[in-house]
Amino acid sequence: MNLPAHLFPALFLWCACAAALAGLCVAVWRADATSLTPSRANAWGGAAVLTLLMWSLSGGFKPGLSFHLLGAAVLTLLMGPWRALIALAAILAVATATGGGGWLAIGLNWLTMAAVPVGVVGAALWLARRFLPANLFVYVFVNAFLAGGASFFASALAGVGALALAGAYEPDYLLLDALPFYFLLSWSEAFTTGFLLAVLVVYRPHWVSTFDDARYLKQPPLEG
Repeated sequence: MNLPAHLFPALFLWCACAAALAGLCVAVWRADATSLTPSRANAWGGAAVLTLLMWSLSGGFKPGLSFHLLGAAVLTLLMGPWRALIALAAILAVATATGGGGWLAIGLNWLTMAAVPVGVVGAALWLARRFLPANLFVYVFVNAFLAGGASFFASALAGVGALALAGAYEPDYLLLDALPFYFLLSWSEAFTTGFLLAVLVVYRPHWVSTFDDARYLKQPPLEG
């Protein structure tokens, strides 16, 4: 959902830019560069390019109500939350430069399309590590499938909420006509994220920074 600048008051957009800049500064400060190997750098760069391509394959019926897969959950699980926020900022900058949303709306778009979904996936990952068994099924089904779908719908809710606050569209229209489309598309996001992570943790686990072989593939203790 690329939110165009002309639907929002200038003060609203400037406040969003300030919040986004503060969040991005924290992400740069917290991001760990020591685990960035050449293999991971190439894989993560390719994932960022594919995400940008997914964003370009979008449809919609009114300004601010576009539909496309997000890819934030895949990037979060591949890179970790802080690096994913930085990568999504770069992707959003390229998308904005090629005609998406307008530069004044880039902060608001980063908050809705990056900070919110990455936060959802990061929180789900922390909760799963804290309260659920450490096995491959939990990682793929909970952290990738369920969290991927939830992150997409949370991003849509944030975008729809911003449009409602700005008075761009009637709340009833957003709730009854637009939001159901995002709910349906969230299942596509869930299946795509789950499938990609299932393949990656089997064939390229070293690309997935949030996946630990020793944790998720440990052998059960032998009886006797």
